[in-house]
Amino acid sequence: MKNISLKRVYEPVDEADGQRILIDRLLPRGISKEEARLPYWLKDVAPSSELRKWFGHLPERFEEFRSRYLHELRTNEQQSRAVDQIIEWSSNRPVTLLYGAKDPIHNHALVLKEELIFRMDQ
Repeated sequence: MKNISLKRVYEPVDEADGQRILIDRLLPRGISKEEARLPYWLKDVAPSSELRKWFGHLPERFEEFRSRYLHELRTNEQQSRAVDQIIEWSSNRPVTLLYGAKDPIHNHALVLKEELIFRMDQ
């Protein structure tokens, strides 16, 4: 899993980032695609709008959010294909998944990385 890392989209671009992929459904506030150097924006891998709104980045809802998001990633065809695309990209180069959430512990990027690890170990 050394080829996949997580980073807030607001952090400086680094050569070690490799392929930078925004994984939010909405463009994070205060940043443009150009500023963030976003060649790829996989909206389909983000949680559904309904789930994102329900979660509201409330830490006390994170475990339930995690469970629901994993279910989406495994049962929604578009989300599942987007996960497979990330795995393919990471097979031969570093990939950095970019997200806008302020909380580095309770966010969808961590859950997505968990799913990526799970699928890569299959």
